[in-house]
Amino acid sequence: MNEALSARLQFSSGCPERLAEAIRYVVLAPGKRLRPILTLLAARACGGEIDRAMPAACAVEFLHAYSLVHDDLPAMDDDDLRRGLLTCHKAFDEATAILVGDALQARAFEILATEVTPAPSAARACALLGHAAGASQLVGGQADDLAGVEAGCDLERLQAIHRRKTGAMILASLELGCCCAEGSEEQRQALVAFGERFGLVFQITDDLLDASGNPEVVGKRVGKDAQRGKLTYPALVGEEESRRQIEQLMREANESLACFGDVAAPLGYLAQALVNRDR
Repeated sequence: MNEALSARLQFSSGCPERLAEAIRYVVLAPGKRLRPILTLLAARACGGEIDRAMPAACAVEFLHAYSLVHDDLPAMDDDDLRRGLLTCHKAFDEATAILVGDALQARAFEILATEVTPAPSAARACALLGHAAGASQLVGGQADDLAGVEAGCDLERLQAIHRRKTGAMILASLELGCCCAEGSEEQRQALVAFGERFGLVFQITDDLLDASGNPEVVGKRVGKDAQRGKLTYPALVGEEESRRQIEQLMREANESLACFGDVAAPLGYLAQALVNRDR
C-alpha cells in the first residue's frame, strides 16, 4: 500500500520541496490504512481485481489524510500528535499544513479522474468521494462535532455526527471498491449496510480509546474530548453500554455480508481487529 501511495506523491518541479516533504510526511506516516484496505477488500468481494481498485484506494487515503491534517489545526481540534508523530502544523507550520490538505484533496480527485477505468466508473468514483467529503457529510459532521454539547447531547445527534464525520468516508471507501469492480446493486447495498454499522463501531471504539486509552499506545493525546465538552458515546451512555452497542452493531455488520459468502470474510476479520485495537 505504501508503495502505491508513494508512487502517486511524485510532483512536478512546480511543487515546492517543503510542501512535497510535508505531504509525504503526512501520507506515509505509520497508520492503519483502514479506508484504502476497505476499498480493496470490497472490490475483491465484488469479484474485482485489486490492481484496478488501487487508484481509488490511494485517492480515499489522500482525502482522509487531508481531513486529519485540517482536523488537527489549532482552529479545529488543536492536536499535537497524530499516529505517534508531531501533527503537520507542529512539524512544519500552520500555513503549510493548510496547503498540504488543499493539495491532497485535489490530488485525490485527479487520481480518480485519470486512473479509474472505464470512464463512467471514474465519474461515479469522483461523485462518491465528493459527496462523502462535502458539507452534508464529512465537513458537516466535523462542524457539528466542534459545536459539542452546546448544541444538545442526545444519542440521535451523536449518531448523526458519527455517520457523517467518520461513517461517510468508510461508506465511500466500500462503495468505491464496488464501483471499481463494477459490482451489482445488491452487492453495493450489502456493503452499505455493513459500512453503516461498522462506521459507528469504529467511532465508538475511538471514543472509548479517548476516554480510557494509554496515550503512549494510542499515539495521540487522550481525554481531550471530555475536556472540550464534545459529544461521545462513553460520556452519553457510559462505557458499558458503549461496548454493548459495539457487540450488537458487529453482529448486524457481519450478517449484512452473508450474500457474498466466504469471499467477504476478510471484511469481517478487519472489523473485529479494529474493535479490539488499542490505538
